[in-house]
Amino acid sequence: MKKIKFTDLYKLIPEKKKIFSKINSLVKNSKFIGGEEVENFEKNFSKFVKAKYCISLGNGTDAIEIALKSLNLKKNSEVIVPVNTWISTAEAVITNNLKLVFCDINLDDYSISMEDLKKKINKKTSAIIVVHLYGNPSNIRQILKIANKKKIKVVEDCAQAHGTKFKNKHVGTFGNLGTFSFFPGKNLGGFGDGGAIVTNSKSLYLICKRLRNHGALKKYDHKFSGRNSRLDTINAAILDIKLKSYSKVIKKRNELANEYFKNLKNTKKIQLFRLNKSNTHSFHQFVIRCSYRNELKKFLEKNQIQTLIHYPYMLNELKFFKNKNKFKNSYNLGKKILSLPISEEHSIDQIKHISKKINFFYNNRD
Repeated sequence: MKKIKFTDLYKLIPEKKKIFSKINSLVKNSKFIGGEEVENFEKNFSKFVKAKYCISLGNGTDAIEIALKSLNLKKNSEVIVPVNTWISTAEAVITNNLKLVFCDINLDDYSISMEDLKKKINKKTSAIIVVHLYGNPSNIRQILKIANKKKIKVVEDCAQAHGTKFKNKHVGTFGNLGTFSFFPGKNLGGFGDGGAIVTNSKSLYLICKRLRNHGALKKYDHKFSGRNSRLDTINAAILDIKLKSYSKVIKKRNELANEYFKNLKNTKKIQLFRLNKSNTHSFHQFVIRCSYRNELKKFLEKNQIQTLIHYPYMLNELKFFKNKNKFKNSYNLGKKILSLPISEEHSIDQIKHISKKINFFYNNRD
């Protein structure tokens, strides 16, 4: 079998002729910033997640930062963030002059630990950022039950969770705001950076819309100091085309994930996701927790199978965050996890081949 790449972004582009024709048209007509393409994508993405409002942005990091800023949280109040996530989630807290508090994760789906979350909440807690990591939904209703009782704001980081649903409701629509990334490697990715915020609150929508555009809703309508964070027209047009066939992406990724589950469920030394089947998972990554991780990774590389690690360390291990706490579940997790290929350009036969090699590796160890 030929080399199996972790992902091939070019192969992932649907309707290439349509997309390239659209780009050509936009370039010829000098349409680069704003316009109906951006408005159409915002409208269609809000319909997709079933939120009232969508604000498109320059990237997913800006989405989290602006979402937090819009909540007008008390300076130096505490924001709880799961320790196993991309750095942007934590950076957004620091950027907004808020105190970062890390929380442990559970080992079923790597989302925030309810047990540790309850311990971390106190009178200084102003918000919780819930990360739907790897396309797996957190137990958002249980989190909201706690948060609402204590008047704590909730921001959902859905950077890896386009199409992910908790009990038939799209993630990002439970809390005060939901944030998304359209980085090229995401399930719904553009041809460059991009992001969005969704909300059902008109007041938060208007604040976020101003924050992304120098405090203005239109030219020379500045009400406060904001920033420049806009989704460009070409990217919006591409994402709008990709969104129309995105249900096929979710379906294919679930088929591939089911093949992994079937072939690896009895493999010793490996722990797979333990997922709630009543939820919809988008499988941005398929992560296994395993013994001899580095050796397995090298073995798969020798067999022309590319794997990645998301993430090689927990955020509390970064010295500049000044957090020395060790967490029960996530301690040394970065040395045990491995992300296997799972993109819609992969085939069932490739997943069977990868699984066969993994089983061979463990069957031939002591």
